[in-house]
Amino acid sequence: MNKPHFKEMSLVDHLDELRSSLIKIVVIIFVGFILSYNYSDRVTDILLVPLKEAMANNGQIIFLSVFDKVNVQMQLSFWSSIILTSPLWFWQIWNFIRPGLFENEIKVIRPFLIVGFFLFCGGVLFSYKIVFPFGIKLLLSFGTQEITANISFAEYIVLTIKVLVAFGVLFQIPNAMVILGFLEIVTKQSLAKMRRYIYLGLTVVSGIITPPDVFSQLILLVPLVLLYEIGILAVSFIVHPYLHKKYAA
Repeated sequence: MNKPHFKEMSLVDHLDELRSSLIKIVVIIFVGFILSYNYSDRVTDILLVPLKEAMANNGQIIFLSVFDKVNVQMQLSFWSSIILTSPLWFWQIWNFIRPGLFENEIKVIRPFLIVGFFLFCGGVLFSYKIVFPFGIKLLLSFGTQEITANISFAEYIVLTIKVLVAFGVLFQIPNAMVILGFLEIVTKQSLAKMRRYIYLGLTVVSGIITPPDVFSQLILLVPLVLLYEIGILAVSFIVHPYLHKKYAA
């Protein structure tokens, strides 16, 4: 079995590799920012669809400052570049971590990097297609309906893009659990024992990300709980048989 390369590297070499990886990531995100900036108007129109459908012409979207549009365009371009270039900068992170792993660990973990990308996209689509439409309609339905809604353009767009990224990250839960299982950091038994604490943490996260109502929190909490349970099953049926075979050989 090959030894991890990090053990054969000096601290200076390790820091050089880290600096090189960080520079590449910054360049990737910067290029993505430029490309995203050119299409920020189209992205804005897409993000406004759930809000416009929920309002059903019973309100208007406004901006409160002359700098709102510029601020939104800059933040939207940044977060869009994070999403669009995620396969590239994530690959740089993987290239930095990979020398510290054994060859057999690299082989079993690599496919789950691809799975992680699709889970990220799934989280973004879930929040855009389900959470936002339901949450916005629910919030607008509270109170009297005889008043016109004036929604801040800047607040809505900035919140939307951040929540989309957050959902993409949270949907990595089962993938992270499997990878930690292959690295022998967690087992199905330890994950089961941590269940109550994980549920509490997911409840807190759901309350922070979603609007302050129980229904919106449940829309996020239920999928997160299911993802955690799927992660336990994946560790049980994928990781444990692999480790058993590994040590039996």
